[in-house]
Amino acid sequence: MVDPSGKEHNLQFAIENWWIGDIGSFHSEKPSRLYIEAMENSVILQVKKDDQLNLFVDYPKFNRIFRVLAENAMVSLQNRILQNMSSTAEERYIDFVEHYPHFFNRISNVQIASYLGVTPEFLSTIRKKIAKS
Repeated sequence: MVDPSGKEHNLQFAIENWWIGDIGSFHSEKPSRLYIEAMENSVILQVKKDDQLNLFVDYPKFNRIFRVLAENAMVSLQNRILQNMSSTAEERYIDFVEHYPHFFNRISNVQIASYLGVTPEFLSTIRKKIAKS
C-alpha cells in the first residue's frame, strides 16, 4: 500500500508456489487500495468472482483448496498483528529472518524495513546490533 505521503508499506511477500492477492477487493468487487509488484518473472492468474464461484460448484476440490489458502492467510495475518502489538522491532526482525530466510537475497532492506514497520536506517542499526552479539 502507498500512503497519502507516497510512503510504501509492504504487507506481504510471496515466492514460488505462494499466492497473493487482495481478498477484500475481490469479494467486494471494488478497486483495491493495495498494489502487487512482481519483482521476478511470475505467472499471474486473474479470476472473476463469478468464475471462481462456478469453479467451486463444478469442481468442489477447488473450494477446499481456496478455503485452506484463505485460512492459512488468516492465521498468518493474525500472527503478524499479534507480533506487531507485542514485540520489539528487533524481535520482529529475528522472527522474519527465522521464518523467511529465502527472502534476503531477493528483496531489498528498504522493503524488509517497510514490512517490519521501521525505517531502513533503524533496520541497519538492528542488524549491526545482532551481528555484534
